Amino acid sequence: MATPPDLSYLTALNLPSLNLLKTFSVVAKTLNLTHAAELLHITQGAVSRQITGLENTLGYPLFLRQARGLTLTPRGAQLLPPIQQALEQMGEAMKRVGSHPDTLRIKCPTCSMRWLLPRVIQLQNDRPELRIELTASIAHGVDFSTEHFDAAVVFGRAPDSPRRAHHLFDEILTPICTPDFFGKSAESTTIEDLAEKTLLHPTRDRRDWLLWLRESGVKGLPSAKSQHFDTLDLAINSALQGYGIAIGDLTLIEDDLQAKRVMAPFPLCVASGASYTLLYPDNPTPALQVAIDYLNEQARISRQKLSTLLSTSHRLVTSN
Repeated sequence: MATPPDLSYLTALNLPSLNLLKTFSVVAKTLNLTHAAELLHITQGAVSRQITGLENTLGYPLFLRQARGLTLTPRGAQLLPPIQQALEQMGEAMKRVGSHPDTLRIKCPTCSMRWLLPRVIQLQNDRPELRIELTASIAHGVDFSTEHFDAAVVFGRAPDSPRRAHHLFDEILTPICTPDFFGKSAESTTIEDLAEKTLLHPTRDRRDWLLWLRESGVKGLPSAKSQHFDTLDLAINSALQGYGIAIGDLTLIEDDLQAKRVMAPFPLCVASGASYTLLYPDNPTPALQVAIDYLNEQARISRQKLSTLLSTSHRLVTSN
């Protein structure tokens, strides 16, 4: 016979009822019993009794009753934020599980969407039973203890938890532009041709362009014309429209290169030291394992294509 789980810790918590905490949150937001009663669809008297009952349970007042209305006591103000956060997290969890319990939620940096989105769509076409939602973010990290994601693609230095992390591909930087941007063959393009061209920067500090130029033996920027963007993807999209020349990651623009929407006119490519990594919590579900295996295989194919490109027409250096 199986041993029943030990739930004594729940009793030790001695928490008030969820209804009381919800009422407290609404009253604290409105600071008006009548308005709170309307939002909760109960009478004003019921709201007042619930707040009084909660204060009696806790042993201290939560509100000051004044002629002009309610105000939170110092203890009430201290208690409100964690209760609101807990109620929001419970609401999100119930909505998520109730709507599509099998949906996989993957967080990713905005720039990685160029590589990730078409592959996720292809996976869903091949496996219609899988539901995958991508959430793009300018944040380059994830905290599974507070963020409701099943997996995440993160950008930066390799994480310290290889047990549940898979390296996808390294960031390899080189200038990119439309095929007719320089108006001549790619083989004859030189750095001097960048003068008077608009340089598209994916960051305000211009570090990607400066890194590539430094490895090319050039100090400073060859052109005074520039535009700055908040993400690499925005800079690449501007280059695709012919507005300038951007620094791009060769793997992220893999499909654009193959379709000849863009070109990499200079043979020098620089490994920045950053990479894209797939992270996930322990014990992935079968559906998540399918997605992990698929993305790992797609990354292997992309790394092979990059290796072929570097061995035939480009050369790679590693940033110091």
